[in-house]
Order: sequence, then structure tokens, then C-alpha cells
Amino acid sequence: MKARRNKKQVPSFRKLLKTSKVKLENKLKNKQFKQQSTLKKYRKEQRKLRQAVKDAVSKKPMPLEDPKEKRPGKRIEREEEEQEEALPLDMMDEDDLQLMKELGQRASFLTRDLSSSEPVHAKKRKHESIIDKYEKIPRTMQAAPEKELIHLLPIKDKSGIIPQTREKPVIDNSKDEEDQEEEMDQEEDIIEDPIRELTIEEHLIERKKKLQEKKMHIAALASAILSDPESNIKKLKELRSMLMEQDPDVAVTVRKLVIVSLMELFKDITPSYKIRPLTEAEKSTKTRKETQKLREFEEGLVSQYKFYLENLEQMVKDWKQRKLKKSNVVSLKAYKGLAEVAVKSLCELLVALPHFNFHNNIIVLIVPLMNDMSKLISEMCCEAVKKLFKQDRLGQASLGVIKVISGFVKGRNYEVRPEMLKTFLCLRIKEIEVKKDTEDINKPKKFMTFKEKRKTLSRMQRKWKKAEEKLERELREAEASESTEKKLKLHTETLNIVFVTYFRILKKAQRSPLLPAVLEGLAKFAHLINVEFFDDLLIVLHTLIESGDLSYRENLHCVQTAFHILSGQGDVLNIDPMKFYTHLYKTLFNLHAGATNEGVEIVLQCLDVMLTKRRKQVSQQRAFAFIKRLSTLALHVLPNSSIGILATNRMLMHTFPKTDLLLDNESQGSGVFLPELDEPEYCNAQNTALWELHALRRHYHPVVQRIAAHLIAGAPSEGSHALKPELSRRTALELFETYSMAAMTFNPPVESLNSKRKDKVLQGDSFLNEDLNQLIKRHCKKVATQLPLDFARYFKTSLQ
Repeated sequence: MKARRNKKQVPSFRKLLKTSKVKLENKLKNKQFKQQSTLKKYRKEQRKLRQAVKDAVSKKPMPLEDPKEKRPGKRIEREEEEQEEALPLDMMDEDDLQLMKELGQRASFLTRDLSSSEPVHAKKRKHESIIDKYEKIPRTMQAAPEKELIHLLPIKDKSGIIPQTREKPVIDNSKDEEDQEEEMDQEEDIIEDPIRELTIEEHLIERKKKLQEKKMHIAALASAILSDPESNIKKLKELRSMLMEQDPDVAVTVRKLVIVSLMELFKDITPSYKIRPLTEAEKSTKTRKETQKLREFEEGLVSQYKFYLENLEQMVKDWKQRKLKKSNVVSLKAYKGLAEVAVKSLCELLVALPHFNFHNNIIVLIVPLMNDMSKLISEMCCEAVKKLFKQDRLGQASLGVIKVISGFVKGRNYEVRPEMLKTFLCLRIKEIEVKKDTEDINKPKKFMTFKEKRKTLSRMQRKWKKAEEKLERELREAEASESTEKKLKLHTETLNIVFVTYFRILKKAQRSPLLPAVLEGLAKFAHLINVEFFDDLLIVLHTLIESGDLSYRENLHCVQTAFHILSGQGDVLNIDPMKFYTHLYKTLFNLHAGATNEGVEIVLQCLDVMLTKRRKQVSQQRAFAFIKRLSTLALHVLPNSSIGILATNRMLMHTFPKTDLLLDNESQGSGVFLPELDEPEYCNAQNTALWELHALRRHYHPVVQRIAAHLIAGAPSEGSHALKPELSRRTALELFETYSMAAMTFNPPVESLNSKRKDKVLQGDSFLNEDLNQLIKRHCKKVATQLPLDFARYFKTSLQ
């Protein structure tokens, strides 16, 4: 007979493409709904079946045959029965269980042969074997004690594997209570002998012993890693696991030691290049054993370095959040010490490994800590950033730090510590990229193309040219130095970010405590500012000075910035800085030997830029006025400041030779000197004399005496009154720093004046006249001291 073909064919791919998307989605939803409904129905039936089985077991009838009787020679049937006991009972329907309950109540069902029982339901054939097997299970008496089978190792026979079991009787509750009482008695006996508590001395000795063991273990691991890093890279993980030390006695100390040890290890074994992850093609290719070993070392090093940085970051976060760990091994007080060590390690890695992986992550961690409330941590991070700026020759690491600092300052709305911006002063930026038109003039040398060589050179010349170009390429590669173009590009981008930060603060936060740092930074980098900003910047600086909100030091920084701008690219601009000259001349007398003595250094820098470097734009009257006022100022300041000011006067007298008129006591021209006038051009300083030099000639500091005598003689370069090379060849700033009083000592030491000793030393009454002595004694005897002096009474009244 021919088989009937299935009319429903599987649709082709082209037909499926024509089928609408909505129809396919509906079919999929219907299929999922059917599966869910079928699953729900199955779960419901299973739940009912389990409940029915529980009811049937609770109402089991008394069996007519003894279950303990063993049938010899029927080991195989016993195995089947044991397997039937383990059959699942949740496959029976509710109707089958109901029938079983009814049959269980009839004695005829129990007395008849079980093998001759016919199926209960003709419709449900699939449950027929399950019911039969269930009925064949022997019933147990309720009074019989419950037995628990213990499965033993099976035995292998000719017939197959024979499982072995043993019955374990259930222990009565009364016996359990007795055992519990015995256990309690034993516990009481144990408690009677408690562990002896250690004294403080013993505890300290034990702690010292544990700490010594941990130190030896750390030293052994570190020395093994240093001796052969590639082979013992796995020991880094073992050493890093000690960061989670759980012994409360030595946990804090051990963690600090491990942090520092790992930091020093990474500084030593880290290569001088950045490790990149391998591509899939590189992983699949076969390599030599040495290459594979190197790859494993690099991969392990990077992963352990990453985990180490994560541990340090977590320590800092725990200290910030003041969250106590569940283990409670480290107290809240110890969090600060751990955080300080972690920050110190991060700072060391920031400076030591700027080329290695995760350096940007370290920068992101360090920069917010520069503004931390803890002064120690803030100073530690600022010093690390300064050190990084000073040693960064290329500028790649400096650019990354500057970007993060600029974003952080802007995000905090310029409410940060001034020390953050003072770190900019350590940037090693002396040159930046100039405009493109000047770049095009000096284009880099390019190699000739093949066509150019063929047109202009002969065959032999082409051969020599090719060898020459090859040699030049090899020399460039052998130098292994960063190109100047890349360096200038990085410096330009860094300085642009710095100036953007400075200008934002000048525009939006003029009364911010960051202003001194901004003005100081502008004074240093002013010669690199674009000419387009000069006019606006000078107007802003003058407005700040006139506002009166700035301190004396900030005013000096404004003047310094203005003249740095004008001394560089600002020479081509037609700007009159007379108002800045007037401001400096007016405020010179605010300096003295007290707190403002530190401002002398800035004044000396300003005078060098304003008078010496701009000598062609300075009039004779202005030079006279500044020399006179500086000579007066030299009387009010410390010796090192006096030396710097007198050295400046010496330079001005050499720059403007006609100022030797101030050494003559006769007045020249018309008018009288007006020392109180604040305009240097109109105070008639040419009609006065430098009488201050004669006072400074008797100064207690020998160097001040020497320079004052040199100026009185007309500052000659030769002769008996000429200065020694150690004084004449140094600038005013160098002399100011050389003879500094910061150490509270004189340099050179000042000679003490020895007074003349008198032959006879008068003592006692011999200083007075005899008549006067008698009068004093007479009045001293008349003083009445008979009355008792009760100081307590007066003390009580004063307290009331």
C-alpha cells in the first residue's frame, strides 16, 4: 500500500520572504503562548498528583503479609522492588489516586492476587504500569520503627552489579535527650578549663614575633621576584594577597609594608615601554619559548599592576567614606594611615612610571587629592605633580595632568586650593609653535622623488644620493630622540589649556584666592601669550590694581605680568606703561623688614624688566627717581634685600651714566626734590643727593658696607673701590638668594663689637653719691612692714 504523503509541506525560503513580518510575529507569539499554557497545565497536574500521593500515604491500610519475610533465591526481584521504590510518584493523575483510595478500603482488593488485576481505566493506558508498580510496593506497619537504609559499596556478580544496603534504626527522642545532656556535661567540663589570657607584655611579644615572620615572608617573596621576574611573576599575586591580611594584631602594619614593597617592585621590574594587549592573530600564531615566556610575564605584570592600583584606590575610598568593613580587622582610625601610604605609593608611581600602562588612571586619582582637606595628602600630591612637570622633557605626561586639573578646577567652580594652580609654574615650557606662515618659510628637508632625480642627476649621482638618504634615515632612527615638532606641538596644546584656565579665573573669579597664583603664572608665561590678547589683558590688570582689592604681592604680580608682556612680543605695540611705573614707584615703601620683605624678590624682577631691559624707553628723570627711592628703601629691609637693592642701583648707574649727579651735594636745574610725590617724572629727583649711602656705609653687615662704599665712589669697575668678582658678576636676584636670612644666620657672620674693658669694675653703691646713698637708706628704713599682709582676702574680693 502506498504511503500517504503529507500534504503540508515546509515553506521555501522565497515564500518566507514574501510572508509579512506581522504574520511571522503573530505565529511566533501564538507558539510561545501555547508552550506557556501547556507548561502551566502540566505544573498544575503535577501539583495535584503530589497532594494526592501525600493523602494516600497517610491512609495506608494494614498489610496482610509480613514485609520482613525474605524470599530466598529471588535477589533479582528484590532489586526490582528497590528500583520501584525509587520511582517518581508525581506522574499519577488525580483520578488514579481516587480509585486507589477506594480500592484500599476493600478487603477483596487486598486478598486477591495482585498480578491478576486488570487496568482500572481503559482510556489512560499510559498510567497502567505506574499503578501496578505502586500496588506492588509492600505496606509497613505504623507501629513498626522507621528504618533508614545506608547504601554500601555494590558487589559485582555473574548476574551483574548487586547493590548493598544496611538498615539503620532511628534513634529515640529519649536517647537523643540523654546524649544532649551528656554533651552538655562534657561542654561544662571543657568550660571549666578556659584558655589563659595573655598579659600586655606577652601580647606585645607575640605580636612582635608574628610581625617578624610576616616581614621575612615579604622579604623572601620580594627578593625572589627581583632575582628572576619572568619566572617568579606569579609570586606577585601571593604578595598582593597579603594586602588582605586578617590578623587584627598585625593587619595594619603588614598592609603598609606590602603596599610599599609592591610599589618598589613595580618601579624595578617594569619595562621602559608600554605593554599593549595581544591581537587574536598574534595569539593564534606559534612562537618560540622565549617569546611565549616574555608574553606571559608582560601579561601577568599588567594584570597584577592593575589589581594593585585597584587595591590602593579602594583604600583611599574606604578612608573617604568612613565605612567599616564586615571583617572588622582594621579600625576606622587606621584607615587614614593606610590611605596616606596608598597615596604616597600612587605619587611615587606617577613620577616613576609616566610611560607605563594606567598612568592616566593614576592622574585621575591624584588630581582630586591635590584639593583634599588633609594638608599632608594635598601637599604630597602637589609635590608629586611638580616633580613630574620638572622631569617631563617631552610633555606628554604634563599635558595629561594639565587637562585633568583644568577640568577639575572648572567643575568645582574655581573653589580649589591655590597650590593646584601653583604647580603650573613648574612646567618646562620655553618655546611653542609659531604661526603657520613662519613655519612655511623653514620647511623640513624632504627627500627627492625618483622623477626629480632622473631629471637633475646622472646615474652615478642617483646612486650616491640613494645611499646618502638611506644613511640619514638610519641616523634618525639611531638617535631615538623625540622630534622637535612633536615636542612643540605638545607644549603649545599644554600652554593653551593653562591660559584658558587663567583667563577664565580673571574673567569670572577676580576675588578668588586663586588670583595670586594666576597672576604669578601669567608673569612667567606672559612672553608666550598671543599678541591678540595683549590690549585686553593689560586693561584687566590695570583694573585689578585700581580696584584696591588685591594684596601688595598680588599688585606686584600684576605689574610684573604687564612688563613681561611688553618686553616680549609687545615691543611692536604702541602701548604706554607709565601707569604701571607710577604704581610700582608709589608702593615701594610698603616693603619693610617684616612680612613684606619677601616681596623684594618680585620688585627686583620688575625693576630688571622695567628699567634695565627697557632702557631706551626710560627717561633720565624716571631713573633718578627710582635710584633715590630705592636707596631710601635699602634702609628699611633685611641685609639680603639691601644687597639686592644696592646691586640694582649699581646696574642703573652703569646703564644711565648721568645719574652720578646724585653723588654731588649741589643741586642742578630748577625745583626742589619732592619725596612725597608719587609721580617719578615730576618729583625733581635730580636736585637731591644719595645721603642714604653714608648711613649704609656704617651698616652692621659687611657686604652692605662694601657695596655702599663702592656706590659712593661712583661704582667703578677698576681700582681700590671696585667690587670683587663674586659680587660684581652676580645679578641682584642671585645676591638676594645667596645672602638670604631664611636660616636665621648672617652670611658672612657679623663681627661682634668688643667694648673696651675697664680696669676697675664698680659694684653696688659705688655708682652713687655718698649723700644720695644715705638719703636712700633713710627712706628705706621708714617703710612700715609691721602689719600682716592678707593676700587671700584681696584675692577673694577680686574673684567676686
